[in-house]
Amino acid sequence: MARYGTAESGRCPGAHVILTPGRRSEEETRRLSLASSSASVDLPMIGVRMSGRPGRHSIEMRSDTVVKRYRFADHGQPEREWRALALLDRYAPGVAPTPMAADLHADPPMVVMSRLDGTAVHGPVRGPVADALAESLTRVQLAIPQRVLARLPARAGHPVELLRQVRAWSAMEQPPDADPTLRQALGQAIGWVRQPALEQVLTRQGTAVFGTGDGNLANYLWDGTNIRIVDFEYSGRSDRAFELAEILEHVSVWRNHVAGMNAVLERFELTADEAGRLIQCRRLLALYWLLRTRGRDQCDQANRMLTLL
Repeated sequence: MARYGTAESGRCPGAHVILTPGRRSEEETRRLSLASSSASVDLPMIGVRMSGRPGRHSIEMRSDTVVKRYRFADHGQPEREWRALALLDRYAPGVAPTPMAADLHADPPMVVMSRLDGTAVHGPVRGPVADALAESLTRVQLAIPQRVLARLPARAGHPVELLRQVRAWSAMEQPPDADPTLRQALGQAIGWVRQPALEQVLTRQGTAVFGTGDGNLANYLWDGTNIRIVDFEYSGRSDRAFELAEILEHVSVWRNHVAGMNAVLERFELTADEAGRLIQCRRLLALYWLLRTRGRDQCDQANRMLTLL
C-alpha cells in the first residue's frame, strides 16, 4: 500500500473567450496563476449542494464535453475553476477535466471542459478505491510547483475564515428542546471553538498545497482503475491538513458509509505538526456541518462531533 508524504514540489486573463487547443506554455500558465494573494474573500457555503439550497451552478452534459455555468461569482468561482483546470492540465494532466474554453464575462459566466469517464465514488471507500483516491489527491495537492503555488490566491473559505463564520453561527441561540446528544455536542464544541488561542493555531501556515476547495464525495469519479477530480470553484492555495480534513469530515462522506474516509487517511504519512493541525481542522469542519444540518443528519453529526472532541 502506497503512503503519501510531503513532497517538495489570480486572476485569469481578461479575454472574454479563452481557447485551449493544446498544452499551455510555461508563460501562459504563469499568467493564469497570477493573482493578489492578499485579496480577501467571504466564506463560501462549502458543499452547498448537500444543504437543499438551489445549486450555485448548472451543468450541461454533452457527448465529450461539459459546460458549466455559474449562477454566482461572489468568490470568483469561474476564474478559480478555469485557473485550476489550466494548472492541473499542465502539471498533473489526466487527474481533472481538460479545459476547453471559457467565457468568464458572459451572463452567466461559463467554462467548457472535457467530459470524464467514471461515476461518483459510493459505498465503502477501501482497497483499490482508497489507493486511487489517495493518489489523485496527492497529485492535485503537490503537482503545482511551489513558485507557482505561492502566487495563487488562498482558497475560498480558508481555516481562519471558516473559524470566524462558525464562531458567529455558534453564538446564535440553540433550540431549548434539542436532543440530549445534540445539546452535549453543541455545548462541548462551542466551548472548544471559542478558545482564544484557536485562531492563532489556525493562522499558522501548514504544508502548502493546492486545494480543491470542496470535499464533496460526488467530486471524485471512479472508472474502475483511477479516480479523477471535478469541481474547483473554491480552489486555491491551501494547506494539506485542512484539505484532508475537509474531505474526511464532509457530510457527504459520512452519509455514504459509516467508515468514512479512514482508509484514505491511512495512506498519508503526516508530520507531527500536520497530524496536530489535522485534529483541529477536523473538529472545525465537523462543527461547521453540525451547525448546518438538520433532522437525523444532525443527530449523526452530533455523534461525529463528540467522537472528535
